[in-house]
Amino acid sequence: MAKRVESPSSINTFKQCKRKYYYQYIEKLPTLPNIHQVRGNIAHSCLEDFYDLDYSQWTKDDFAIKTRTEMQNMLLKQWTKYQKNLFGLKLSKDQERFYFEETMLMLVNWANHFIETINKEITGKNLTVQEAFKNLTPIREEHYQSDNYSLRGFIDAIHHLENEVHIIDYKTNSTFDMKDAIRLQLAIYSLLYFEKHGEIPSKVGIFFLRHKLKMMNVDQELIELAKKEVELIHTHTSSTEEVHDYPKTITPLCKWSTGKCDFYDTCKPHE
Repeated sequence: MAKRVESPSSINTFKQCKRKYYYQYIEKLPTLPNIHQVRGNIAHSCLEDFYDLDYSQWTKDDFAIKTRTEMQNMLLKQWTKYQKNLFGLKLSKDQERFYFEETMLMLVNWANHFIETINKEITGKNLTVQEAFKNLTPIREEHYQSDNYSLRGFIDAIHHLENEVHIIDYKTNSTFDMKDAIRLQLAIYSLLYFEKHGEIPSKVGIFFLRHKLKMMNVDQELIELAKKEVELIHTHTSSTEEVHDYPKTITPLCKWSTGKCDFYDTCKPHE
């Protein structure tokens, strides 16, 4: 049986619940859209497009207010673009307003961090706004695929800062915590980058949009973690596609007060 091309999401799903992995990636049952996915796509689109702004006329006196204003305009544009998706969620007007305002706060929080960072570039290196902006512009939404590891992933932002490479992923999560699933995702990105470029990135991290950027150093141990987990899932999934070989893991993630797993009704974990 051929190896399936895995991703950080599929590997973390396998580790969370093998039965959920079976339904989603082997049986390919449909999943339902939700506000967190749609809002995440909107926020990512704003952050990706931000660096394409025409900032040629920005000055040291006005770049901060223009950064915040443009980010707010981008959210309005993307929110309108995603109206069909939002309408399909059947949110009330109050619910949609709540998520819009919450997303706005996240993006303004990111904008404030960007303003602080660009100020350091301008004052510390005596640069123009345009030079500092160019220095801070990352490679965005870069697709990596490894035939060797049967693995792929999209990296939100790759920053080349002097002699260092920093890989950053954006999260709209409410928790400000480097959980094991996040650490594994960053390990996989590090492995993919290392295989393609022949060098280990200096740091990887998450910009928790509700909070701030959180980085960690990349070492050989992190690379080996990714290799180990990738090999474990391939060993299992390339040997069987029988549902009984993908046991259920019953946790509060099956069903909670405001929702349930996409496959709850098929899986019936509490029966």
